[in-house]
Amino acid sequence: MAVLLLTLLGFAALDALDVLLVAITTAVVADSRLTRRSPMVGVLSFLAGVFAVSFTFGIATVLGIDFLVRLLDFELTPLLRYWGELLLGLVLIAVAALPVDTTVSTGGRWVQPVRRYPWLMGVLGFVLGLAKVPTSVPYLAALALISAQRPLPAGWPLIVAVYCLVALVVPLVVLALAMRRTPRSRRVYRLLVRWITRFGPPVVRVLFVLFGIGLVIDALVHGGDLW
Repeated sequence: MAVLLLTLLGFAALDALDVLLVAITTAVVADSRLTRRSPMVGVLSFLAGVFAVSFTFGIATVLGIDFLVRLLDFELTPLLRYWGELLLGLVLIAVAALPVDTTVSTGGRWVQPVRRYPWLMGVLGFVLGLAKVPTSVPYLAALALISAQRPLPAGWPLIVAVYCLVALVVPLVVLALAMRRTPRSRRVYRLLVRWITRFGPPVVRVLFVLFGIGLVIDALVHGGDLW
């Protein structure tokens, strides 16, 4: 169980380095400063929308996989396990090689409505989550790991919820720093945003490759179970 939780924590940490979420958070913060309003409602509404989609998708996915497993009387044999590791490792390595567009085009369309009704950012977060969550490789891998446990871990919905919260830690930290007015917090805020924007994608790529190589090596070490 400890190994599972540490693995899930690692995947959640990868999910937290999402440049798009950080960029939108900083955009809301910047606009709030222009209008002399607190960015808390807008940012929290946005992140709540992303969390709602992520959590709902996770619960539905695990329940769906568990239902199919029970319906088909599926058994996770060493053959399937190590072939799964091999394929997942190759997928992670392949994803690391894909180009990623980290630019954010807001077009200014959301600014005026959100200035009047900051809670509308929750709708934006919900819509963004619908596009982001089903394509998040770390999250899908984490859900697959949870679903592979037989029986499912006690309190697994709580595990999914904690994963979704950890995946939002960086935007929450950005918000917390933006709420503080001290010179030190402002320096840390600018440094954190600059670091995530510049180095976040390369770090995720490197970790994908490392995780992928680790899975491939483990599958090949148990090559006798692949055939």
